Amino acid sequence: MEPNDTTRSGNLCRLGLLGLFAVAGAASILGGCNNNEPPPKREAVRVKVIAARSTDLAQLMSLTGEIRARFQNDLSFRVGGKIVERNVDVGAHVQPGALLARLEPNEQEANLKSAKAAVEAAEAQLKQVSAAFERQKSLMTSGYTTRREFDQAQEAYRTAQASLDTTKAQATQAEDQLAYTELMADAPGLITARFAETGQVVQGAQQIFTIARDGARDAIFDVDEALLTCAPDDLTFRVVLASNPGIGAVGSVREVAPTVNTNNGTIRVKIELKNVPAEMTLGMPVIGSGRVKPGGGFAVPWTALVKTGNKPAVWVADPRSKAVSLRPVEVARYEAGRVLLKGGLKTDELVVTAGSQTLWPGRVIEPVEEAGQ
Repeated sequence: MEPNDTTRSGNLCRLGLLGLFAVAGAASILGGCNNNEPPPKREAVRVKVIAARSTDLAQLMSLTGEIRARFQNDLSFRVGGKIVERNVDVGAHVQPGALLARLEPNEQEANLKSAKAAVEAAEAQLKQVSAAFERQKSLMTSGYTTRREFDQAQEAYRTAQASLDTTKAQATQAEDQLAYTELMADAPGLITARFAETGQVVQGAQQIFTIARDGARDAIFDVDEALLTCAPDDLTFRVVLASNPGIGAVGSVREVAPTVNTNNGTIRVKIELKNVPAEMTLGMPVIGSGRVKPGGGFAVPWTALVKTGNKPAVWVADPRSKAVSLRPVEVARYEAGRVLLKGGLKTDELVVTAGSQTLWPGRVIEPVEEAGQ
């Protein structure tokens, strides 16, 4: 039999009363939780820390280079010709005026003979016109010649004199050309390179030898461009032999190349050496070391570095409450296993080095100092 309307109304009333009792019970439970008791305290989290200690951020720069002469010249003939004599080889030490090589002088000798003959002819011509001119001067004084004849004799004399001067200059030039067939050393030094051989025909100004002059010595290094940006102006290098570190000298930067080597991104730097030992000969490989700009800072393990926004930061603990806060820092440079900071910390502050993933601002920690700190 289907329930009538009265039965259905009674059921609805009973369901409504049960719903009210359920809501009242839930409100009672929630009301019991909303008391004035403080929430339970969280336990301090154990993290590793170090005490910030100031350190010198000056980076030791170590480079490999070689010893070279301060002054190095390329030697060449001033005239072209065939080399008929070569008297020195690479490694030879020469003195000023030493004959290094000689060209075949036949052409220059012929030119000199011709120039000398021209001088003799010009001298004879001058002697002849000079006598004629002196005679015209005498006749002009006595009144036995005309002004026109006197002027002609004077002009002939001047022309002959100019011709003699010209031929003498040509003779001098021919003598120089003959002298240029001999290549002489102009300073004491060591022959470091040879670019021509006996029997070879060379042009004037073609490089024949390279000579490294005696005297001042430089150490040459190819330095990474980034290192130069942080190098002090008065950077001092200690340069030692690669084969014997006990032999060395001190030097300072003398010259920095204005351009970068596009092959390896380095810049050539020349170090002026002082009191160079005799063992540091030309071409010897050396190792140079020097420190970039000094400055105080702090070194922390790389695990201590976190990020706030787009900037680096570290977690720092308050010395009393042990509550941590996020501190922005300024990175000087990155090294293997550590980060050098030049700003953002104070001496003896506790820096979290491990466990930072469990931290938030104000979280209390139980610091555990890292071994070796």
